[in-house]
Amino acid sequence: MAKKKKREDTLPPDTSLNTYADMVTLMLCFFVIFFNPDEVTQQQLDSISTSIQTGGLGAMAGGMTLASGRSAELGATIMSLPSMERGRSLGTALRKATSVFSPEVRSNRIRITVDERGVVITLASDAFFNPASARINIESTRDILLRLGGYLASDELAGRKFRIEGHTDNLDVDPSGPWTSNWELSAMRSINVLHYLTGLGIDEKRFQVAGFSDTAPIANNLTPEGRAYNRRVDIIIIDDAHL
Repeated sequence: MAKKKKREDTLPPDTSLNTYADMVTLMLCFFVIFFNPDEVTQQQLDSISTSIQTGGLGAMAGGMTLASGRSAELGATIMSLPSMERGRSLGTALRKATSVFSPEVRSNRIRITVDERGVVITLASDAFFNPASARINIESTRDILLRLGGYLASDELAGRKFRIEGHTDNLDVDPSGPWTSNWELSAMRSINVLHYLTGLGIDEKRFQVAGFSDTAPIANNLTPEGRAYNRRVDIIIIDDAHL
């Protein structure tokens, strides 16, 4: 007579891991609410990314962490460094620019971006200049330029340096016109914007001026839309690293 197999005891599933995972998720959401990207450096963001990609093992293996090191004990904490204060200032400058020029951003006359140079306020040349002209259309842009001057002179940007960069598309200038090439046109547009802003009382020593012709496009010059994007004047609130 065959022996009956002993019935194996079945254990109930362990749900404690699910509860723990839910708690960790809730804690993550809690701290994300208080996360302020204006107060985080690129090095810190890279460290966070590395930690996530390695499942948190990078810190255990001796990789980069966000923990305070020996330098913190010496009083050189990263949050006390002048660069952090300047970084927060640029974050404030970006938010204010977005607010001040909100109508023009919606109408594509102004674009506001951030890159390695700093905060970039881009004036669409077609809205501020006539074709092949370096004369500013004061009649239709005076209000915008006055707001721009007030913004650059604001307390948030005290001590900041600015650079005005002129750019064109890749089409040749009219040989019968006043410009030998797009170099002269782009440079003169920058200079005229400089003169207008300094005429509002901003110290000219805070400015740098450059003309780039068609050498720094941000769109494809093969289409009319791309060329329109490339015809621009950038006013840059310079990051300290690019002074």
